[in-house]
Order: sequence, then structure tokens, then C-alpha cells
Amino acid sequence: MFVLDDLLFRPFVGIVDTLHTMALSEMYDIEALEADLKENQLLYELGELSETEYRERKEELEEEIEIAQDVHERLTSGRVEVKS
Repeated sequence: MFVLDDLLFRPFVGIVDTLHTMALSEMYDIEALEADLKENQLLYELGELSETEYRERKEELEEEIEIAQDVHERLTSGRVEVKS
């Protein structure tokens, strides 16, 4: 029974685990968030955003970057995985 499980389900779990990792990497793209943070600052410096808008967006982006860094740490440490 265990051999059959290993033959049938282990490849499927491996594929799902890879897709899960790719999806999380895409959702929590640190470089894109940092680029958005720089763009936000540039728009503020150019006068496109008010100080209130700038600060609110900056706080949102910094929180998202912290979350993204946590997710990436979990992915690299192996703490996030698909259980079979």
C-alpha cells in the first residue's frame, strides 16, 4: 500500500508543492514591491501625490514588503510545504 502511495501520489505532491512555491513567489514579489515604493517616492517628489497619499501608500508597501520577506524566509527554510 505504501509503495503504491509513493508511486501515485508523491509525484503529484511534488508538482503541487512546486506550483505552490511559484505562486507564492509571484504573489509576494519583493523586487516589484520595492519598485512600487521607489515609484511612490518619485511621484511624491514630482508633486503627483500629496504628503498624506504618499505616507499612506508608503506604509502599505512597507507592510507588504515585510510580509513578502517573511513568506520568502519560510519558503527558503522549508517551513511552507504541501503535506500529503
